[in-house]
Amino acid sequence: MYSFWDVNVAMLEGSVTTLQMFVLTLLFALPLGLIISFGSMSRFSPLRWLTKTFVWIIRGSPLMLQILIVFYGPGLLFGWKALPRFTAALVTFVINYACYFSEIYRGGIQGVPKGQQEAGQVLGMTKSQIFFKVTLLQVVKRIVPPMGNEFITLFKDTSLVSVIALRDVTKQAQNIVSTTYQPYVPYISLAVIYLLGVIIMTKLLGIFERRLRESDRR
Repeated sequence: MYSFWDVNVAMLEGSVTTLQMFVLTLLFALPLGLIISFGSMSRFSPLRWLTKTFVWIIRGSPLMLQILIVFYGPGLLFGWKALPRFTAALVTFVINYACYFSEIYRGGIQGVPKGQQEAGQVLGMTKSQIFFKVTLLQVVKRIVPPMGNEFITLFKDTSLVSVIALRDVTKQAQNIVSTTYQPYVPYISLAVIYLLGVIIMTKLLGIFERRLRESDRR
């Protein structure tokens, strides 16, 4: 039997896995999404078509299904040894969210007025200088709200890793319930953990947006 203390200790242990999945996904998916956005905007038609098709497939299929395919697919299709559960989940999350981030990046980049780029050219700036010193700064201001929404969605989506029995906070709650047949304490604790995470991210994003607005006024 689990005591109230045991339940919360188990939930906190699962929270470590959840936070690792969240942080590592952002660490890899944010730069990968920028690279994918360049592919979707490429002037080379085959690359642009291939990238947009890939993004469309990833965004059009459920994340849970993608996790199952990455974890079970290599073994079922090729007889290969399955990836470790955490690795399989992380690879899936990085690819999935990189595709979503790429569309946000693309919209932000294409939304920057061309006049600013032309002004940079007049000043003798190179294309890379224009992108990093002019375009990218404007893009950051445009993409913060939609990126913030994706961050919050990602945090909640980490619960899907329990489908491959990865011991995140959601799986820990399920294990406790299946052992004790008492769903109230573990599921209430689970809800509190996710709500606290969302509240903290919302506050931090609000502070960041406010500072961006203040920097515009200076």
